[in-house]
Amino acid sequence: MMRKSYLLAAGLALLFSACQKENPDEPGSPANQDPMTRSEINAAVRAKIEQSNAVYNWKDADDRMLWSAALLGDSLLAIGYKPANQGEIKDKIHLINVDSDPWKNARNKVISKVIELTERLHPGMKPAEKDLLFEADKVLPILEMKVFDREVIAGLREMPEVRYLEPLGYTPEELNYRSESGCGVSPASSINAADYATISPNVKVTWNFYNMNIPGAWSTSTGSGITIALIDTGTSPDQNKLGSQFNSGQSSGRFIDRQGTYVSSWWPWASPDGPDDQCGHGTQMAGLLAAPRGSGGATVGVAYNANLLAIRATGDVVVNGSSEKKGVKNALIIAGGRSDVKVISMSLGDIFWSDTVADGVYYAYNHGKMIFAAAGTSTSFTNWWGVIFPAYMPETVAVTGVKDGATLQRCNVCHSGSEVDFVAVMQRASNNNRTALTLAMSGNQPSTVGGSSAATAITAGIAALVWSTNPGQTRNQVLNRLKNASQFYPSRDSEFGWGLIDAQQAVNN
Repeated sequence: MMRKSYLLAAGLALLFSACQKENPDEPGSPANQDPMTRSEINAAVRAKIEQSNAVYNWKDADDRMLWSAALLGDSLLAIGYKPANQGEIKDKIHLINVDSDPWKNARNKVISKVIELTERLHPGMKPAEKDLLFEADKVLPILEMKVFDREVIAGLREMPEVRYLEPLGYTPEELNYRSESGCGVSPASSINAADYATISPNVKVTWNFYNMNIPGAWSTSTGSGITIALIDTGTSPDQNKLGSQFNSGQSSGRFIDRQGTYVSSWWPWASPDGPDDQCGHGTQMAGLLAAPRGSGGATVGVAYNANLLAIRATGDVVVNGSSEKKGVKNALIIAGGRSDVKVISMSLGDIFWSDTVADGVYYAYNHGKMIFAAAGTSTSFTNWWGVIFPAYMPETVAVTGVKDGATLQRCNVCHSGSEVDFVAVMQRASNNNRTALTLAMSGNQPSTVGGSSAATAITAGIAALVWSTNPGQTRNQVLNRLKNASQFYPSRDSEFGWGLIDAQQAVNN
């Protein structure tokens, strides 16, 4: 049945394409009614970002641009819905029962509208719900539907039941935003002896931990009793420090839970790929967060006695495809719904706002989670973008990376801006290639990692240390302790927020 539905959807796409070529001189079909090219969309996006110094939100796109972006993706449109008489829902999204009558009625009304408009535009096709409805989220009020016509988008935007429309599959390839601390991890061939200290029972402490006084905090807290959720590219099954040796040495009585929400296959019936890291980035972040204080000369994590929920939600660190946005959203639902999770670490993002992901952030935030997100890591030629999404959201704690030294200077590939809340040292001022040490995909020989990704995981680990000293405290109480132990408090820097956290001071205040 699903295959038949996809054949009909493909038929609709072909019919749409043919109709665009017929009667080019008729009213309603001038050149500006044709779909925009990717280059045209990206130029409009870049102009808006330069003008507003903010991430791009699809709410700013007109019908033609939104329709064009959907077609250039996978024609999959995320539709946020609500009852017509409901106002803003982000503060109560965690309380919604999407199967209650008001929400079910709103959902059915949106689905019926898409079918009605599609039938009117393509009378010979007779699409049904099963042909156009890709997925209805079971927790959040989000539909995913195949939409091929500009008129359908215009009709949906007029409905009081529609909160937002998002072209899930559009990727802005020509905009050149990419992370330099993404996939492709190998153990370092050699490590400068000045870049680590060895402590019992034979683990390496990366040099930059001392800039935040993390080892000094360990006499008070090691993160026990706190669960950190890492939403990233998964963890390597070959890294024993995140497996059979997670409890070893001075790390004990904790657990690692590995899950996966990312689906790499485009087939609609495909299941998530699983928890295994195919990129390397998630393994590195897990190492910074919670690698055990074991033996063998591997690196130790900030919160080496914290529990770890590691969710593979993406294929890489740029959240720019429908499967990645859904993967992150679903991971936030999992982490948000677990009472043991206190801290969420997300060293990923994009220059586009995603309402789908934002709904997941609201859900987890409203459950009291402290969500750390990377301010952005890209080439030195594109780090002018500013703070990326979801770090741009006020519901997240935005973190970026800086170099060591008396004066704060952002790392070569790090983003910064007024949305940044904290920074962490992760790069030598004297040598840009000397960054933080962490776990590789296997073995004890460390790998190196930098950018705002590393800074985010380190700061999330510090939050776990602080929360562990009083697990009954609220998110805001813990956040205030982090601020009070930061270098600029009670002031705030316009580029670096509260600045560096003194972890030892934070766990003791």
